[in-house]
Amino acid sequence: MKIKFKLIVILLLGMISQMDAQSRDNYNMWFQYLMSARLTDKSTLTALSQYRSFDLVYDTRLFLVSAYVDYEVANDVKPAAGFMFLVLDSYKSDNTKKERYEKRPFQQVTLGGNIGRTSVSHRFRVEERFISNPDEFIVRLRYLISLRIPFNRAGEKEKLYGILKNELRMNVVKEDPFDSNRLTAGLGIKVGKNSAIEVAFINQLETGSTSNYGYIGYRNSFDWRKNKNK
Repeated sequence: MKIKFKLIVILLLGMISQMDAQSRDNYNMWFQYLMSARLTDKSTLTALSQYRSFDLVYDTRLFLVSAYVDYEVANDVKPAAGFMFLVLDSYKSDNTKKERYEKRPFQQVTLGGNIGRTSVSHRFRVEERFISNPDEFIVRLRYLISLRIPFNRAGEKEKLYGILKNELRMNVVKEDPFDSNRLTAGLGIKVGKNSAIEVAFINQLETGSTSNYGYIGYRNSFDWRKNKNK
């Protein structure tokens, strides 16, 4: 496990160093808090808040809050519906910032599974984007594949796990349907029975541009069921 941990650290440091190849995007950061709560044996509430910056902290790029509820209709098959609100800050050609607001209802289906001890998740999402300044409406499709790779041996208490994700995002009606592709590689560190800190490198490819982020996230889970199965 020590060898795997060292390899992950070396990989992350190497990828993060690529940020120096950009100007304003030298120190892009992505901070996130995510919580999930079991409501019933079949349903779960997931909520998150997220902040992204052009520099380490202060130069705001994006802020969002989001929540959705899913329901397990079959083993590892979970349709869901949710809503997201975003504040988008971007730079214009004259180097001044432009602020836009977005209201985004969405629907999704998540399929779970395993390859050995590695858990695999496929998420298919449709979102309706209502953006202001100027007013714009976009329907976007997203496909995310996520791998959670355990570093502990079978039967040992989990302390570290690997994270590998890739998400493709496409616009339904546009001259150029490609929106972006987002690749994430990182490490999760368990800090409690139901909580973890995650650090990662995120590469986002868009038409004509690429952004790299250093990611720091905290996640925890709760059980709000009135009658818990034991």
